[in-house]
Amino acid sequence: MTNSEVAELVKEIKQSFRLMMDGAVAKSMRDKGVDYKLNWGATLPRLREMAKEIANKLRANSPYPLAIALWKENVRECKILATMLMPADEMLPEVCDIWMEQIPSQEMAEQVSFNLWQHLPYAPEKAYQWIGSDKEYYQLCGFHVLTRLFMNKQNPNERGINEFLDQAQAALQGPYVSVQKAALQSVLRFAELGLMYERMAKSAMKNINLELF
Repeated sequence: MTNSEVAELVKEIKQSFRLMMDGAVAKSMRDKGVDYKLNWGATLPRLREMAKEIANKLRANSPYPLAIALWKENVRECKILATMLMPADEMLPEVCDIWMEQIPSQEMAEQVSFNLWQHLPYAPEKAYQWIGSDKEYYQLCGFHVLTRLFMNKQNPNERGINEFLDQAQAALQGPYVSVQKAALQSVLRFAELGLMYERMAKSAMKNINLELF
């Protein structure tokens, strides 16, 4: 796709959001401090449907340039679509780092984690890096990604186990409620990997006076 074709498609996509407008959802987000230049309040199922339609329309063309262009828009729906359209195997780590720096809200951190980050070829490496950050959305993404990896039975190595449990303990005693919830969910999924993991998780949580089960 040429730059002009991408720009035209972005314009069409933005115009189509008017048909999905939900003022109540948009107002609720604004009341919670989620601030975008534009927020149409479109529901996630509708955006997923739209992403499939766009992917089918592009067919032979990679959606990569479109995803890059959509992410640059300060529009909630554009950014979420970008996370749904970006091919995980085409996203370079440096582009991932740029997007990570630009995550504007908890909702976007969750969407990009579930739609894109967990599928990256280098997802474990990034997740462990992020949970060691002092930034809320970095930690949030890291624990969300690890939760999905554990759910997919991707067992961490010894170094990964120690790092994960140390950072989970820190997060559960940290200042961010969103990160606390994500870390706890991640620990529970870690414990489901097997009896050995369950014992390690219980022991680590007991150190901070938290009973898992």
